[in-house]
Amino acid sequence: MRNALVVLLLFSLGLQAQTRPATTADFERWMKELSNWGRWGKSDESGTLNLITPASRLAAARLVREGVAVSLSHDADKEKAPDNAKPFVHEMITTSEQPGADIFRDSFSIVHHGIMHTHLDALCHFSYKGSSYNGFSTKEVTSKGAARLSIEAARNGLFARGILIDVPELKGVPYLEPGAAIFPEDLDAWEKKTGLRVKPGDVVLIRTGRWARRVEKGPWSMAERAGLHASSVAWLHKRDIAVLGSDASADVWPSQVEGIQQPVHTLVIVAMGTPILDNVDLEELSRESRKRKRWDFLLTAAPLTVPGATGSALNPIAIF
Repeated sequence: MRNALVVLLLFSLGLQAQTRPATTADFERWMKELSNWGRWGKSDESGTLNLITPASRLAAARLVREGVAVSLSHDADKEKAPDNAKPFVHEMITTSEQPGADIFRDSFSIVHHGIMHTHLDALCHFSYKGSSYNGFSTKEVTSKGAARLSIEAARNGLFARGILIDVPELKGVPYLEPGAAIFPEDLDAWEKKTGLRVKPGDVVLIRTGRWARRVEKGPWSMAERAGLHASSVAWLHKRDIAVLGSDASADVWPSQVEGIQQPVHTLVIVAMGTPILDNVDLEELSRESRKRKRWDFLLTAAPLTVPGATGSALNPIAIF
């Protein structure tokens, strides 16, 4: 009986460690403390992409030692599922325009925002109290698109040092369970375990094991999902990252922040001016990193240059 009580107590403490409620006042304070508004000028629309410089690109290129490339894009999913309300639409078109030759054409339709398709969020994607990053008004976003902060700010692509923070690997599990929160001390523990230090201009990728769990247990609505707790954003701000990525949508759900559904997205995009890579597939990257005991690499990606777009599907590549 005593052993059972001890196990129950430890289990209870473990659950408590995963919960760190924050108030609206905490969130408002973080919005001010973590703000990069005006840092690169009042008219800046690039945010922390400014931290990817010619010098940092050269340094990132020197990380390529083997030439082994790993795609971080999840396959386009054409089937409706609890986590894929708007599947990728692929339509084949066949025409015969030359004697004896068939020309095959197809078209794509994708709602890239959401919790399925790999995409990059532009800085116009989120706002708070009528303002987007750097104080631009949400009125600048109309049915014709965003006049400011669109995906075109990333038209030259991402070419930077990538860092994989593999939280399931840290905790010795295949994946995190839905609702599990990642705190600043977890990020510190990963740096200590790997000997790496996240530097200004890095692209930080957070693995929760979402895709591994989906393969094992099937799709779920993701009304509960593992992700970063809002208190972790101060850690990212201190490290001066250029881009944040995750295999889900970055935020833990439920958020644990009173009245704010996606505090990480809001703090990172609106306050910091940092684009977010959502729904990247980090499973193969995790395997290749474990094999090499190496968690940094060159990260490249480029969005479509669609004027006024709030984001873009893309295929990020990690190169060892």
